[in-house]
Amino acid sequence: MPEKWLPLAEVMVKQKYHFAGRHTVVKKCYWTHKALTEDRHCYKCKFYGIESHRDIQMSPAAFWCWNACLHCWRIRPQDLGVDLDETKLTIVDDPKWLVDELIRIHRRLISGYKGHPKVDPKKFWEAWNPVHVTLSLTGEPTLYPMLSDLLKEVHRRGMTSFLVTRGVRPDILANLEEEPSQLYVSLEAWDKKSYNYFTRPLVPRAWELTLETLEMMPSFTSPTVIRITLVSGFNDTDEALKGFAKLINLAQPTYVEIKSYMWVGASRMRLSKANMAEHEYVRKVSERLSELTGYPILGESRASRVVLLSRLEKPIRLGKGCPEGLNTPEPEEGEYDAPYDPDIMP
Repeated sequence: MPEKWLPLAEVMVKQKYHFAGRHTVVKKCYWTHKALTEDRHCYKCKFYGIESHRDIQMSPAAFWCWNACLHCWRIRPQDLGVDLDETKLTIVDDPKWLVDELIRIHRRLISGYKGHPKVDPKKFWEAWNPVHVTLSLTGEPTLYPMLSDLLKEVHRRGMTSFLVTRGVRPDILANLEEEPSQLYVSLEAWDKKSYNYFTRPLVPRAWELTLETLEMMPSFTSPTVIRITLVSGFNDTDEALKGFAKLINLAQPTYVEIKSYMWVGASRMRLSKANMAEHEYVRKVSERLSELTGYPILGESRASRVVLLSRLEKPIRLGKGCPEGLNTPEPEEGEYDAPYDPDIMP
């Protein structure tokens, strides 16, 4: 890693990110701890069977993204005066080596749970052998030029994958030789004006590129998701919801997730806690979007402040966890469902 990038890396390390090579980061999720110590899981288990303690949360593009979204928790190079072009990932680590590192780091992060009085030994050994990789966390994963090879390597080892993207690289998605197990396109804006205001693109035609991605989503053989991050006071108006309905009609995703923005990380310098929706409000907005799209509400997770819409009778369960699925009882909301320690600021 070039020396001039080290201040950025040092802050991320303080935020409990762990580097695998020069451009990839891994982080232990809040729900990994909860799954191991309390047998509680995030919505990915409830909806799709992905157990939190067996999920590696990572990004192959730690510093790079084509957007500077207002709600993003990540620290950006200019926040620290670091000279880095966020739009171009110029260093590339080998995907096979990266997956080896991801597993090694994941095991190191959960090693302290061995012998923990609240951790079932069977659950610890399950965590020791992860079965899923989520390419999300921070940055834009599709900027990693060997993405297909990385997905192939993940799948070759018997693991499933979620790929979360902002949809700004339809060229990459159209040419994937290996599809992810599930594709997410994350949205906050419903038209070009709202996109330019909130998502702050760093490249020309980013909104148009996003529309290209939405247009190609029906061609994927894997399940697809439009994730709408609900920001109270911004994208919860009827105008916004009608705009989202048009995008959903264009993309015809398998699922729509409406999830509250979480007031964590660097986003607290740009938004207020009032922008973080309570679950009941997420549910109310989801009911309106369901009316507009014809996608029924299929499930919800109060702790994660997320509602699932789909035309399926039940979700496709890619993993074997949470056998009770959508009927799993939950505690009240109020937890930070984000891979960021809210007490650490740059």
